[in-house]
Amino acid sequence: MKLLKYSLPLLALTLGVPIAQAKKQPKYEQAHQLTADQAALVEKAIAREKVVIKNIQQRTPLVETYIQEMRPDDKLYQVPTSDTYMLNRVDFRKAFTDKPYEARSASKHGFFKGSLSAFTNIGKALHLDKETFNSNGFTQMMFVDPTGFDQQHYVFSYVRREFLGSVRTWEFDVHPRDSVKGYGRFFGRVWIEDQDGNIVRFNGTYTESQSEDNNKEYFHFDSWRMNMQPDLWLPVAIYVEESQRIEGGKMVGLRAQTHFWGYSLTLPTRDSENVSVQVEGAVDQSGQSQDVTPLQATREWVQQAENNVIDRLVQAGLLAPPSDFDKTLEQIVVNLAVPNNLNFPDPIHCRILLTTTVEATTIGNTILISKGLIDTLPNEESIAAVVAMELAHVALGHHIDTRYAFNDRLLFPDEASFQRIKMNHTDEDNFQAAKLATQYMQNSMYKDKIANAGLYFVQLEDRDKALKQLNSPKLGDSMLKADGTPWLADIAKTAPKLDQDNTAQVAALPLGSWLKTDPWDDKEYMLNAKRYAPMNARDKMPFEVTPVYYRLQRYEDAQKNTPAQPGTAPAPGNGQPGANPTGTN
Repeated sequence: MKLLKYSLPLLALTLGVPIAQAKKQPKYEQAHQLTADQAALVEKAIAREKVVIKNIQQRTPLVETYIQEMRPDDKLYQVPTSDTYMLNRVDFRKAFTDKPYEARSASKHGFFKGSLSAFTNIGKALHLDKETFNSNGFTQMMFVDPTGFDQQHYVFSYVRREFLGSVRTWEFDVHPRDSVKGYGRFFGRVWIEDQDGNIVRFNGTYTESQSEDNNKEYFHFDSWRMNMQPDLWLPVAIYVEESQRIEGGKMVGLRAQTHFWGYSLTLPTRDSENVSVQVEGAVDQSGQSQDVTPLQATREWVQQAENNVIDRLVQAGLLAPPSDFDKTLEQIVVNLAVPNNLNFPDPIHCRILLTTTVEATTIGNTILISKGLIDTLPNEESIAAVVAMELAHVALGHHIDTRYAFNDRLLFPDEASFQRIKMNHTDEDNFQAAKLATQYMQNSMYKDKIANAGLYFVQLEDRDKALKQLNSPKLGDSMLKADGTPWLADIAKTAPKLDQDNTAQVAALPLGSWLKTDPWDDKEYMLNAKRYAPMNARDKMPFEVTPVYYRLQRYEDAQKNTPAQPGTAPAPGNGQPGANPTGTN
């Protein structure tokens, strides 16, 4: 006991530090005095932050959060052990109340439970509901400090200038003043663009004042904004990471991404069933007076149901508008249809679901593939295998329920889309489509590379237990059966054994590898990024959440520099890591 009693004074004297000072060390480093220009930019940023908050309160974007719990791994550094997925349409006019997109009743893993707010749900998923965590922490990650971001509450210290993409920024370290009390004050770094003083990125955590007990825990995060319209910077993504925290006596980790899109969407004027659906771009065909056969009439009826559902999904922010990447997928359809002598009476179209969940389906003659599925497919042959199965659904007549040809069946609030629109196929339909898809692949230009496609499904099956939510479709079909085995099992059987140490074998990519979503109008674009082959097993990260990073552009520059997407098919994939399935870059 004596040793413990005198250990602190002894240590203080040994280090040559007075006892009084050893008891209370400064919590933050000494800040440097700002120059006049630096102080002026900080004041401009403070004023602009109020404008950003006001603009956000006028929006009703979709907020998608995907969380992966991680555990340490000797070879791979970390691997996911479980996951959580949430999607909300948030009305920021109502003090952060939300409209959760409720799961369809057939979902085996669940989606949302209860009617708590979006940020409360996300907070619980991040374990922020425990006594040792701040339940409001996640809400604040969109803002530096929505109530007290000024020089009366914070100290700013200039660091340096840095370009984030083509946007020149000034970096400042920020921490609360010692006299400020309370929880949830920002502690980290902000990047302020030098023209108008907008904060375009902030990175750090939240903390409590020195006078408070340290009984709260906050996660570290990296929050990004984008110049979406003239003079308008809004949140686009948040990355959360904690790689070393103790829970239940075990070292665990966590990674999470939150993405925002649909900023140009408007919320219905009243929360009722009588929500109007406005279909834009309709073509007047009243001048066509030719007769139709019963078969043609049936196909027109299916087409009407297809058009109604597609328009409704776009309005709900769940389906991207037509994009140039759709043409790339449609060329793969041609690559499969021609050698298999498939003569469809109407063109087959492809569209992108905006969800991260790995899923696909068909609506009439339109193939829908989720962004999460496209992002994790490593080469053209794996994309072709997915397209082949959906093409088989079309050929087999597995169309959407024609009840949606009656427009009144789609008059419901956006958040009910998962429950009211049934687009998934039956197990028998999927069994038949998988069998036919294998034949399509064997007869196509991809026949010699089917094993490469099979690797994807082997890897997906390998991580199914850890990533149940990623493999739980919200609108369409999973790539896996209920028992966790692939529908395209015959293709998976052709794949070699998974080999983590073989850097030439990339079975699946991390999330976010191919597409980016315009958060304003929901359009999809190919990433204009250089591709690198992995150097080791840790570089592969199949299906994993990774940090986000943006090369920012000002709105005017982005409009001029948006690259035209090719309308041709991807170059034949060679199964090698880093191969670009679109032929760009």
